Amino acid sequence: MQVGPLSIPDDELVERFVRASGPGGQNVNKVATAVELRFDVAASPALPEMVRARLLARRDRRMTTDGVLVLSAQRFRTQERNREDARARLAAFIESGLRAPTPRIATRPTRAAKERRLGEKRVRAARKQGRSGRGWE
Repeated sequence: MQVGPLSIPDDELVERFVRASGPGGQNVNKVATAVELRFDVAASPALPEMVRARLLARRDRRMTTDGVLVLSAQRFRTQERNREDARARLAAFIESGLRAPTPRIATRPTRAAKERRLGEKRVRAARKQGRSGRGWE
């Protein structure tokens, strides 16, 4: 499987076909069309160290504590389309780890922005003060 500049061998992907849940009539009870795709991010030799660290650092509920990504695809009625869907979602997940996040540059608010904020704060305070019966004292 090709993901940008990376190539992930098919033997690193574990696919299991299970019965899909939800509507589908008798067909859903007979045919195992849903795909459960597992990819071991922590132990994959195909991933560079920086990409692996970025993917493992993400707080993703699809990732197990052992660093295995589990994707479940059951949108389509055929096994092949669900398989393609799971692989496309895996590719998107890995591509998100290829790009390093841009570091945040600390900035300060301008004097005018501070004055605007404090002015709006005074207006809100006066409005709320006027709502109580104590505004006439």
